[in-house]
Amino acid sequence: MNGLITKTSGSAYAVLLSDGSLVEAYVKGNFRIQGIRSTNPVAVGDRVTVQQLQDGTNWITAIEDRRNYIIRRSTNLSKQSHILAANIDQAALIVTIDHPRTSTTFIDRFLATCEAYRVPAVLVFNKIDLLDDAGLEELHYLMALYSDLGYPCYGISARQLQGEDNKAEVKQLIDTIFSSPEGKYTLLSGNSGVGKSTLLNALFGREITRTGIISDAHDKGMHTTTFSEMYFLPEPANGAVIDTPGIKGFGTFDFQKEEVGHYFREIFRLSADCRFGNCTHCGEPGCAVVPALENGRIAPSRFDSYLSLLGDCTETKYR
Repeated sequence: MNGLITKTSGSAYAVLLSDGSLVEAYVKGNFRIQGIRSTNPVAVGDRVTVQQLQDGTNWITAIEDRRNYIIRRSTNLSKQSHILAANIDQAALIVTIDHPRTSTTFIDRFLATCEAYRVPAVLVFNKIDLLDDAGLEELHYLMALYSDLGYPCYGISARQLQGEDNKAEVKQLIDTIFSSPEGKYTLLSGNSGVGKSTLLNALFGREITRTGIISDAHDKGMHTTTFSEMYFLPEPANGAVIDTPGIKGFGTFDFQKEEVGHYFREIFRLSADCRFGNCTHCGEPGCAVVPALENGRIAPSRFDSYLSLLGDCTETKYR
């Protein structure tokens, strides 16, 4: 039987079979995908083969080749990775300017990973209703920065989208970002507390995930999602959204030092004029990137993020 992984919950997986039925399946302890050192060999979005034994237990026996996936370092100082989702059409990073604050380093690490694994990315700035004048100024700056780089940016208030009176706005949001005639599979990611669960509840018009509170002591979100799960959008929308646990840091995995600049669009474009093809833009003669930084053609925050990723190539810590 063939099926689609729609939820992970530790050792068990929810599989939507081709006949429309939903079953619970397991993998054997030695099940691994060749070439990927991952804490989760099977991820939401994987298409798999399931074998049912006489006792009714379902076992995942094979995984179809993935067309893409999003991966991150599983934990600080870990040499293993964690696959957030596979076979997706886009990744949507939920960002907040405040309550809690999403750092530009986190944003850039996420975008660089999407570039590395060829996954289109969009930025959804949430909680814009809570911003003061300084916050709105920063919002406009960041949206302009990333829009100019080619990343679609949207500003929303998921909290204000709740309720019957906002169905038209919710439908427009779904049509704009999450749905397509062919069906669009979207990974949702972000720091804890940025409002992913609130956004999901607004999209579906009902409470399908628990929402959490913000810790006053640390201004961090309380984890409400433990495992990844796929939710199919209500008709007539065509697509699905994959909710993932909130994360504090985004550790990149297996980036090579000479490749990091390829994952920053503006740096990659300017590096074509560097004297050396393997220029790391850290003091080499004839570098075209550093002068562009000094002339304001590269945002300092982006170059700082680039340097932090270079550090990942020799260190195991991340932000």
